[in-house]
Amino acid sequence: MSSVHYDHVTCQYPGADSPSVTDLSLEVADGEFLVLVGPSGCGKSTTLRMLAGLEDVTSGHIYIGDRDVTDVPSKDRDIAMVFQNYALYPHMTVAENMGFALKIAKISTEERRRRVEEAAKILDLTDYLDRKPKNLSGGQRQRVAMGRAIVRSPQVFLMDEPLSNLDAKLRVQTRTQIASLTRRLGVTTVYVTHDQVEAMTMGDRVAVLKDGHLMQVDTPRNLYDTPATEFVAGFIGSPAMNLFRAPATGDTVQLGTARIPLTRDQQAALTGNKVTIGIRPEDLHPAEEGTGLPIVADVIEELGADAFVYGHLAPVTAANTVVPVDNSTGAEDDPNAHEFIVRVEGRNPPKAGQTIWVAPTLEHVHLFDATTGNRLPA
Repeated sequence: MSSVHYDHVTCQYPGADSPSVTDLSLEVADGEFLVLVGPSGCGKSTTLRMLAGLEDVTSGHIYIGDRDVTDVPSKDRDIAMVFQNYALYPHMTVAENMGFALKIAKISTEERRRRVEEAAKILDLTDYLDRKPKNLSGGQRQRVAMGRAIVRSPQVFLMDEPLSNLDAKLRVQTRTQIASLTRRLGVTTVYVTHDQVEAMTMGDRVAVLKDGHLMQVDTPRNLYDTPATEFVAGFIGSPAMNLFRAPATGDTVQLGTARIPLTRDQQAALTGNKVTIGIRPEDLHPAEEGTGLPIVADVIEELGADAFVYGHLAPVTAANTVVPVDNSTGAEDDPNAHEFIVRVEGRNPPKAGQTIWVAPTLEHVHLFDATTGNRLPA
């Protein structure tokens, strides 16, 4: 059994004003591929390194299976780590690099060769076993680093942004290979990335971190459809969700010329008189002029089948005024300066400077308490 359990784990570096990771409780099931994602400095690499035994745990416990490994040396945890840089020995061949850890562990030559050849076959590296790293592409080097982890048959794979040194096309190809490979091997994997597209396409579940706190852990689909907080809503999804604030009046929220009803549970959960409304770019559809939201197109991104309009809200009557929010700061902003993103039909997009009217698909509108940032109940 190779499940992983963080039990109220905190890590605070000496001299730091606040912990890098605070009271983290997280379960990773046996054989699960879990992705840790968040902005720079959110604590995701620290979380991984604590599991690897490379950082000390200030408080709490970490378990691999039923074994408490909190104070166990890294070499005795039965884990294998793949780093951002490949860390291959330049003077060794691919086969020697892949089998080096086994050699140190005094595994027999025959067994080493068998494991290396087996891993090379899985990774499509059989024809490169006699080459040196300098004669390999970036993607091939990363596969060698993966092979070095595979031959050890660890309980847990740990991957710290392993694709960040690859170009965009190779990154897409390699992330598919890694996800497929780890599922075929059935090894519990904890993967760190700052790229939310990587997180959404690779993980069985995704854990979103912010400032050392776990904001939400769920399947990619549930993170996208029902984000628990305003931060998760703005972080997950590309392009980002449109977020702006509007006053709650009685049992409704005014959105342009439309009114969004609030349930009794939502009204009871509000701690103030404002609601943060979230609408994804694909959940806005064309509306008649004077209905919905007027968006002035500033920039058009044409992607073939789809196009994205990056614009701003045009002035509306005082009764229909909405105040956008900048998700990175949570501060209210000038409606005319706030960027608004709309997905439109790619073959007939508007032109820059044109005003388009759009209305939200109401069942896909997300509502958050503007004070706490928490999702309002359905």
